[in-house]
Amino acid sequence: MLQLLANSQKNFIHFLRISIFIVMAWIGGLKAYHYEAEGIIPFVANSPFMSFMLNKNVSDKDNYKLHKNKEGEVVQKNIEWHEANGTYIFSYGLGTTIVIIGFTVLLGIFYPKIGLIGGILTAGMSFVTLSFLITTPEVWVPDLGSSEYGFPLLSGAGRLVLKDIIMMAGGLLIASDSAKTIVNLKA
Repeated sequence: MLQLLANSQKNFIHFLRISIFIVMAWIGGLKAYHYEAEGIIPFVANSPFMSFMLNKNVSDKDNYKLHKNKEGEVVQKNIEWHEANGTYIFSYGLGTTIVIIGFTVLLGIFYPKIGLIGGILTAGMSFVTLSFLITTPEVWVPDLGSSEYGFPLLSGAGRLVLKDIIMMAGGLLIASDSAKTIVNLKA
């Protein structure tokens, strides 16, 4: 069993590539839906890496809180606000970018130079996502009267963000494996 696992490392790295592709294609594809676009606004509005992409005439740092729809809920005035804010257009662009990164990771199975780029982009994207732990108030349990709130108590959104540390490690492993393949091909 030990020898089988030791000899399977390259296959497992390819499985990691396929896994990252599935997550990226699925999550990136969901960015085409209003509920997903609306759900990422707390992260985007508070991010120094992304907030500049929203319409400043409509969106100030906390204005999004007045226009939240629950997942599956349709409130037309909130949808109109998100349209004016640029929420949906931003989400379409972000989703497309995520899907493209996913494809670069997957193509790394056959093209190590593309895989190297995909691994680096995956790690970089994860760095931006992990920055939400610092910039987005919604990642921590709010003070609603309980003694259990704030750091280190992660909300559902915070737990979702923290998982990106695994995606970062996966991206770095894929980049490393691709670099190793490129170096070995030159030797």
